[in-house]
Amino acid sequence: PGARGAEAKMAAPTSAGSPALEPGAAPYGNFPNYSRFHPPEGRVSLLPGGLLRSLFPAAARPLVGLDVGCNSGELSVALYRHLLGLQESEGSLDQPAAGKDLNLLCCDIDPVLIERAQQCSPFPASISFANLDIMDSSAREPFLSSYLGRFGRSTFDIGFCMSVTMWIHLNHGDSGLMEFLSFLSSLCKYLLIEPQPWKCYRAAARRLRKLGRNDFDHFRSLAINGDMAERITQILTKDCAMELVCCFGSTSWDRSLLLFKSNGSNHKGRESSEQ
Repeated sequence: PGARGAEAKMAAPTSAGSPALEPGAAPYGNFPNYSRFHPPEGRVSLLPGGLLRSLFPAAARPLVGLDVGCNSGELSVALYRHLLGLQESEGSLDQPAAGKDLNLLCCDIDPVLIERAQQCSPFPASISFANLDIMDSSAREPFLSSYLGRFGRSTFDIGFCMSVTMWIHLNHGDSGLMEFLSFLSSLCKYLLIEPQPWKCYRAAARRLRKLGRNDFDHFRSLAINGDMAERITQILTKDCAMELVCCFGSTSWDRSLLLFKSNGSNHKGRESSEQ
């Protein structure tokens, strides 16, 4: 009954406004049942076990991570479990030590999705879910600094940006995408990013038109287009002082998982400017 109860609880927010179930009605990608379409295992299975140990052999624990655009948290929790080698059945009660290894801050623009994530989280002590528009610089700077400050840190060890770049790009244009990538790269030592391919842009615009909504403000004027994994790699490596460490292959729905590493200069700059 526990599992069924959780299902009922998860379904509750959408039943009140059932039109929200229409995928096109999510102009920021805040689909209410996203993980049913793209289950977390599809991505998590591409990541090698022991990834955190190999990336951070000597770093002090806990590591601190940021997940941008976490939706209702299913993928965040699956990533957390996978990175720490925890079984599906293990929640925070079996694993009081999990938070000693990794604390994860997950944010999303949609308060309803965040509330659902908070209610269903098996790791309330070490995964925090917060309602935040990452493109609102006046809101994000104090919020993220205060979270990092709890750990005596000024940057995150690792950031996750899973199928979010297209929504930033469609809603904020080329300059918004560049600014977003620049901000994330200045804030994270490693960045795992899953860009949506260009065909997804066309599908999102089509869905919006089918619903009789206005087109995305920027769709027709985007000069950054085509092979988006390649374009985002270029921006991060040429403009944001990161290097591509690894591509972990593609999900069954044709999205690459790319891991970037800051080459250090932008973090040193950030540390010294904070002093």
